[in-house]
Amino acid sequence: MAKVIVWYDGACPLCIREIALMRRLDTRRSIDFLDIAPADAVCPLDRELMLARFHASEDGVILSGAAAFAAMWRAIPLLKPLGLIARNHLVLKLLERLYNRFLIIRPRLQKLLD
Repeated sequence: MAKVIVWYDGACPLCIREIALMRRLDTRRSIDFLDIAPADAVCPLDRELMLARFHASEDGVILSGAAAFAAMWRAIPLLKPLGLIARNHLVLKLLERLYNRFLIIRPRLQKLLD
């Protein structure tokens, strides 16, 4: 199984909750979760870009948005079927559209959780 790296915004209350759930579900410990909120965090891409969108690496390939979520899901036994379904380009396209809509309301959701 490929090692997956997930970069997340540890200053975002919504992200913290999501990552906490994913950590609990990652029973095989096959995901490295890296908090990139600290200013000195090491990022493979522009830090602001990585904070603005969800990023993950699967098989050494950096993915963004819905593709990154799908890679994370594939590494978690319970969610693997969803991740495999997302390999279909039409499904991934739909998930990406939904993710882009989520990004519009993300700031409001973050304020609700503060």
